[in-house]
Amino acid sequence: MSEFLGQYYLWLKAIHIIFIISWMVGMLYLPRLYVYHTQVTPGSEADETFKIMERKLLRFIMNPAMIISFITGILLIITTGAGGPGTGYWMHAKLVLVLAMGAVHGMLSAQRKAFERGDNQKSEKYFRVLNEAPTVLMIAIVFLVVVKFV
Repeated sequence: MSEFLGQYYLWLKAIHIIFIISWMVGMLYLPRLYVYHTQVTPGSEADETFKIMERKLLRFIMNPAMIISFITGILLIITTGAGGPGTGYWMHAKLVLVLAMGAVHGMLSAQRKAFERGDNQKSEKYFRVLNEAPTVLMIAIVFLVVVKFV
């Protein structure tokens, strides 16, 4: 299978990068939407607008981008053997950070449902801090992939 995938390595890598970028756009934008959403009155026209924006961002951009990123990432690991014996531990560290990014995605998704129900209990400050998590994770992941220092 890795021979077959090897023929498409550059295509897989390009698709992986494109969908990582798409996922990160949403991961950086959705918490910012939540910051502004906390400032509007529940049930107002603005509240309904934010609910639509958040739902569409998650369903049509973030969720598909995350899924395709995971699938192409797994295929790239199979193709290259990264993380195997003698390749260093950078891939293991990266996978832990990617799983953490997935957990943040899950938190953001759960929070969207709380806003949808009109049941948000989190503050503007909470979302301002949460907005930094994807950035920090992204920086660490990029350094691991490019420098492979672990």
